[in-house]
Amino acid sequence: MTPRPLAHVREWISRCLGSLGVRRSDADVEEELRAHLELAEADARRRAGPDRGPGIAREVVIRHGAMAGSLEAVRDQRALRWVDDLGRDARQGLRALGRTPSFTAVVLLTLALGIGANTAIFSLVDGIVLKPLPYPNASELISLRHTAPGAAWLGTMASDLPLSASMYVTYAEHNRTFSSLGVWLAGTATVTGVGNPEEVRSVSVSDGVLEALGIPPILGRALGAEDQAPDAVVRPVVLGYGYWMRRFGGDPSVIGRAIEVNASPSRIVGVMPRGFRVVDADADLIVPFAFDRRTLILPGFGLEAVARLKPGVTLAEASADVARMVPIWMRSWPVVPGVDPTIYEAWHITPMLRPLATDVIGNIARVLWILLGTIGLVLLVACANVAGLMLVRLDGRQTELAVRAALGAGRGRIVRALLVESALVALAGGVLGVALAAVGVHLLVAYGPDTLPRLHEVRIDARALAFAFVASLLSSAFIGLIPALRYARLGPAGAVRGSRGATDSRERRRARQGLVIAQVALALVLLVASGLMIRTFQSLQAVVPGFTHPEAIQTLRVVFPDRLLPDPERVTRLQQDIANRLAALPGVTSVAFANGVPMTGGTSEWDVISVEGKQYDANETPPVRFFKQISPRYFETMGTALVAGRDLTWTDLYDRRRVVIVSEGMARELWGSPASAIGKRVHRLLGSPWWEIVGVARDVHEHGADVRAPDIVYWPAYGEDSLQPGQVTATRSVTFTIRTPLAGRESLLADIRRTVWSANASLSVSSEQTMEAIYDASMQRTSFTLVLLGIAGAMALILSLVGLYGVISYAVSRRTREIGIRLALGAPPRGVGWLFVGNGLRMAAIGLALGLVAAAGFSRAMSSIVFGVSPLDPVTFAIAPLLLLAAAALASYLPARRASRIDAVRALQQE
Repeated sequence: MTPRPLAHVREWISRCLGSLGVRRSDADVEEELRAHLELAEADARRRAGPDRGPGIAREVVIRHGAMAGSLEAVRDQRALRWVDDLGRDARQGLRALGRTPSFTAVVLLTLALGIGANTAIFSLVDGIVLKPLPYPNASELISLRHTAPGAAWLGTMASDLPLSASMYVTYAEHNRTFSSLGVWLAGTATVTGVGNPEEVRSVSVSDGVLEALGIPPILGRALGAEDQAPDAVVRPVVLGYGYWMRRFGGDPSVIGRAIEVNASPSRIVGVMPRGFRVVDADADLIVPFAFDRRTLILPGFGLEAVARLKPGVTLAEASADVARMVPIWMRSWPVVPGVDPTIYEAWHITPMLRPLATDVIGNIARVLWILLGTIGLVLLVACANVAGLMLVRLDGRQTELAVRAALGAGRGRIVRALLVESALVALAGGVLGVALAAVGVHLLVAYGPDTLPRLHEVRIDARALAFAFVASLLSSAFIGLIPALRYARLGPAGAVRGSRGATDSRERRRARQGLVIAQVALALVLLVASGLMIRTFQSLQAVVPGFTHPEAIQTLRVVFPDRLLPDPERVTRLQQDIANRLAALPGVTSVAFANGVPMTGGTSEWDVISVEGKQYDANETPPVRFFKQISPRYFETMGTALVAGRDLTWTDLYDRRRVVIVSEGMARELWGSPASAIGKRVHRLLGSPWWEIVGVARDVHEHGADVRAPDIVYWPAYGEDSLQPGQVTATRSVTFTIRTPLAGRESLLADIRRTVWSANASLSVSSEQTMEAIYDASMQRTSFTLVLLGIAGAMALILSLVGLYGVISYAVSRRTREIGIRLALGAPPRGVGWLFVGNGLRMAAIGLALGLVAAAGFSRAMSSIVFGVSPLDPVTFAIAPLLLLAAAALASYLPARRASRIDAVRALQQE
């Protein structure tokens, strides 16, 4: 029978192991220790003889009393102790947080908002900027454009020079660095033969585009070189996934089906997968280009190019290869008659190659990084707020910490427990934040501006979850280290003194006040950023766009295919007939049409314009102007004033008179005033006919309120071709503009469709929207940035004020006895209240001073996204601090008011 003392040892070891919650492998160690004790007892009995039997067990226990410590040493060597200690700390932390549910809820919500907002914006940055494009080996894809330093006017038209068709052919045949190269152009096409006529998004591609992108169709085949024949009777087309599902119900037998595209016989040969885009263009239809080499000339710059580098080829090598081919291009193709072929040599055309992702993303990357930085400041404010709360909570736990220290818990042990508790809070806040981020991302994708590239690729994925986890860990370190380091500095003796009711020390106040000052400073940075965006939005709204009452202008697009209506005059007469019929609808006051309306990107045609009487040097290029084709009454319908001269008439069009209207800015630049421009003559190229200016129209911001109004030449929508005398041309893709107070109503849109189809049932009606909607869409990116920065600023302001209120309120509660003494000695209640208000205002003032310096630096980073306002805008830098100071005064006044109403007798009795 086992002696009782040895049984007690075994029991004690078992309890230790059980309390530590060790795994199955620890039972083996315990069994080995027990066997060792039994062998030691048996050996002692043999040596001592039967007389000393009763005392043997006690001696063995004494001799081997360190067995439990041996077990601990074994467990330490097996690296299990720290796991068990962390588990114990986690359980204790959960119990401690459970005892203060209100505190825990506030902390979790604060961290969840900060981590969730950052995770949502990171998902936006990651999906748009950081992730590679959704093509195989996307790093090999480049866009191909040019610069033209010798054509200074190019900077007013575009940032660079796209390709011409002849350039593409030259580069495709002579390059040494591309495995595939192609050009593409987004547009629209009219589909008939499948229900009602419909205008859809189309992308025309040359051979090499789909090959470079490397995404095969899910049905049928892609377009290839054999599909580029200019004389094909039936042209192949490839459907986009969305259009295939919407129009054909996802029917796989659609391959080989005949349809009409722009009144031309076509046949469906393939269907692309879901989400496929041609670079950055959504496509319902992908159609082949049909370049006729016999008609190609040097110019015609307007084609987007995409290429895939051969393995191992660098961007610099490819750029040198293109530079080698530019002279070959110049020697291989003719120019327009009357143009000096050496003019393009004076342009000094230089290749500009860059990663395709750079073109797709554009300048939105800077905006998104700024947004992520501002939301990151919100998380810092949230962490500072929580750290302040943790400090307050630490002061309230002095008795608990003193007891733990008295029971033998070392300083490191308690610091670790505090850090574990902070980690639990931060990780729980991170989990809740991910849920909030998922909601936020859904809203961003659903309501974000259409101008945001790759928005459909944004989602909460493993990378976003990893970001949220890292943000939670960093937040844990921030909010946990401050109270932990403060306790480590205080030590057990300080905890005991604090548990005995010592008043709030200067050291404690400084720690909490420092956090509040940091919150105020960060909040001011965000308020200044929000203020700059508000001022930008105000500046944009103050811009006169060049048209009036956009809410009363209804627009719609109609295409008149040349196969359906080959005669140009018949096209224009039908357009006039439709305009007259629309004008007869109830409530309509004016109708016109043009090749595009402002702020839709429709005005992309441009060329050089020469002025009669001005001589140009041999190496000098005449200025370039935008072109627009319009009908009579266009300016009246749009509400664009004619500042001089007259409008076009239908007689001008049908008699093919060479008359044009120019914009006010162009008139002032060339002739000094609008009136002086009337009667002057311009032409496009040397040898082309002269056109007389009969009117000057108010400048129109064609490309957005934040872009300078361009110089525009308004050509008749029908008449003699400005480049080819004797040739008659009509504008076949037009946007009708209808001025009516009923704009946007479904009843009007139904009447418009019936009216158009009553004139010709084969015409498509699309892009039905008001000018107000178009104008608002042009402001989407600015308003999107404004809303996000406004939310960030509001969150930071609220959190900083909550922190300030909490510090003042806590100071009142800790200094109740002092307040009672002051009041008992005759201090006026108002003076006591202002003592705390003054303290709050001092903290706010220090934070504002620091915040102004930080805001000045941060605002400079925003210089590229503000408009009409300086990054150091004095109005913003004056209003933001005043707003924050007023809010800080209110946050300080509320607890100060409570302090001034304390009953001195009761306060002293309670103390």
